[in-house]
Amino acid sequence: MQNLQLNWEQGAALGLALIGIRAATKGIEWTPLARIRPYLLESAIIAGLYALWQLAASQSVLGTAGAFDRARWIERSQRDWGLPSERSLQKFVLGHPLVAQACNWFYASAHFTALGALLVWLFVRHRDRYPRVRTVLVLLTASCLLIQLIPVAPPRLLPSLGFIDVAEQYGQSVYGIGGITVDQLGAMPSVHVGWALLIGWAVITASPSRWRWVVLAHPLITIFVVAATGNHFWLDGIVAGALLAISVGVVELTMRLYHRYARSEVVIHHDEGIGDLVQADSPAY
Repeated sequence: MQNLQLNWEQGAALGLALIGIRAATKGIEWTPLARIRPYLLESAIIAGLYALWQLAASQSVLGTAGAFDRARWIERSQRDWGLPSERSLQKFVLGHPLVAQACNWFYASAHFTALGALLVWLFVRHRDRYPRVRTVLVLLTASCLLIQLIPVAPPRLLPSLGFIDVAEQYGQSVYGIGGITVDQLGAMPSVHVGWALLIGWAVITASPSRWRWVVLAHPLITIFVVAATGNHFWLDGIVAGALLAISVGVVELTMRLYHRYARSEVVIHHDEGIGDLVQADSPAY
């Protein structure tokens, strides 16, 4: 199956092309183009960040050393903690071929396209919320990448423990047949789950619609899919959720402190202005 994600070279080229288009049209005074220009700049920023993410994801400070031992440790720990096995979901989807193929399709296509749709929606409809969500996205993805520098194999690469590569079963794997690469060993934490949870948080906090809670179906389906296809352990998603909570907390606290500082500056300047007026109106003795 074709992976709908761009590689880092394509992402970088897209970002440079968008910057070039914006620069080339800077002097053109045409209302439709003036409205599009902010989108070009923001899209270039996102494309650049995406290229950095893809480039970092292809690297590992430890190569493939210990990736399978760490995955086995996660599987043992989940059993000790009483978490259900991902194998039960795999047995279910393998018993329903259409469900299995739909899961493979969702894994390959919904991850990046859903996030892109969210960013466009926020930029168009909720511009005031956009910077906050983008900053959370950057912090979340960067923290995931830092952890992913230590390789951890996904369940689907552990057939000895009873796991199955569901996508490979149906010829829908996005990883090709060139052997195990470094980017396949970045299973901990799950960026798929982290981004899906971010989408849910962003929509619920930005939209006033009573239907906004329907968006929670996306992270729920994502969690089901990544486990059922053997691409992630439960713990991969739990850690991603924790990183999202930390990222949101950091951004909210930073913005709260910034607004408090900005208000204090306004009060100081206001008081200084009143003092100047008092001195100007005071009679000279």
